Order: sequence, then structure tokens, then C-alpha cells
Amino acid sequence: MARSGTAKSQALPPPLPPETRTVGQLVAETINLYRRHFWASLALGLGPAAGAVGLTLIPGLSKLVFGITAFALLMTASYLGAVALATAEAPARSSLLIGAAIGYFVFVPALFLYSLFILPAVLWLALFGLSVPAAVIERVGFREALQRGYRLGRADYVHAAGSLATLVIVAFLTATVLFFLLRGASQLERSVAAFLSLLVISPILFLGAALLYFDQAARDPTRRSDADLHHAVHPDRAGRADAEGEPRPSA
Repeated sequence: MARSGTAKSQALPPPLPPETRTVGQLVAETINLYRRHFWASLALGLGPAAGAVGLTLIPGLSKLVFGITAFALLMTASYLGAVALATAEAPARSSLLIGAAIGYFVFVPALFLYSLFILPAVLWLALFGLSVPAAVIERVGFREALQRGYRLGRADYVHAAGSLATLVIVAFLTATVLFFLLRGASQLERSVAAFLSLLVISPILFLGAALLYFDQAARDPTRRSDADLHHAVHPDRAGRADAEGEPRPSA
């Protein structure tokens, strides 16, 4: 009993702030965010899972058309949902529309790059993918969000690319193991196994990318040192950085 009481009294150390958060801790915070909002996070995987299975079943040129239309839009919708969960607040409708347009603009080239090799797609998303949360959180226009996302990606490009690559590796390996545990002999059973594995695992990618925005915003050299960031991991920190690093006044 004494040992149990001692173990419980030893609290875990607090998470590192975004400006010093490591890749490993970003993954840990992503899983923690998933755990805290399980059902909402799980819903983020519906579109990507259905779209990915559709890509494997649709033949020929129709697969390309499906990929650059429906699948890209489904990926964008999940990313926007992840941003809303990470910020714990409802985005403005105008910001969502701009974020959706930017997400489509960013994801279509990523799909072509992914068809060649996964690494170029990761490098592209690390450089421009943060334009989506920039548009939603900072409420800037299309061009300003792209510029802001590019600047955020370059703020600590090694951290951004390394974080996305790690999230992809973790998601791929976990989804593969889950797929082989669930798959059956028939094509239908394999499709169901693929859908379920992607449904459960793919939200990690979107939630991690949403949290990465705060890491990069905190590392942005143009951000004022006294500008605070607010997000799901540190809900007691007031304010959030806008496109110039200034706290946005509350309405």
C-alpha cells in the first residue's frame, strides 16, 4: 500500500511548451488529444478511410479524378476538423471556407508527390501544410495564409518535417498491423479491414499536424516574445498568435 501511495504521489512532469517541444512529445500530445476527444477524433478518420479504400477499388482514369476531387476534399475536411479540436473553439465560417480552399490547393500536389514516393509529399506538407490552420486560427485571407504557412514551415523546418515524418511512420506501422489482424481472405473482408484500420489510425496524422502549427508558431522568429499561444494542450494560456505574432483581441 505504501509503495502504491508513493507511486501515485509522483506526478508526471508537465509537457514542454510548444517552442521547445520535441518530436516525440508532439506525438505523445497528439495521442493525448485523441484520447480526450475520442469520438470526435475518430470521426476525422471516416472520410480518409472511405477515400483510401475507394482509391483501391476504382480503376483507371476514374481513380485519378476521384483522387484530385473527392479524396482531396475529404482529407481537407478532416484537417479542418482536427484544427477545431486542437483549438477547442468553433472556427468562423469565412475562415473555414478559406481553409478548405487552401487545403485543397495543398493536398492535390501532395497526392501526386505521394504517388512517386512518400518523402516528397511529407516535405511539401511540412513547408505549406500549416497554411490551413493559419487560415482558420489567424483568420487571414488566401494569399496571406499561404505566406504565413510557408513562413511557419521554415521557422524550424527540421522539426516540422521530422514531426510529420514521424506521425506518418507511426500511423503507417500501426495501421498495417491492425489491417493484418483484421483482414480476411475475400476482397470485401480486406476492404473492411483497410477501412477500419484507417478509420482508427488516420486521425493521428491530422491531429498531429494541427498541434504542429503551435510548435512552429512559437518558433517563428517574427513572433513577439510576449505573445501568448492558446491551444488544447495548455488551455490556461490566454491569447493566440495572429499573422504578425500579435495576440488577437477578443471580440
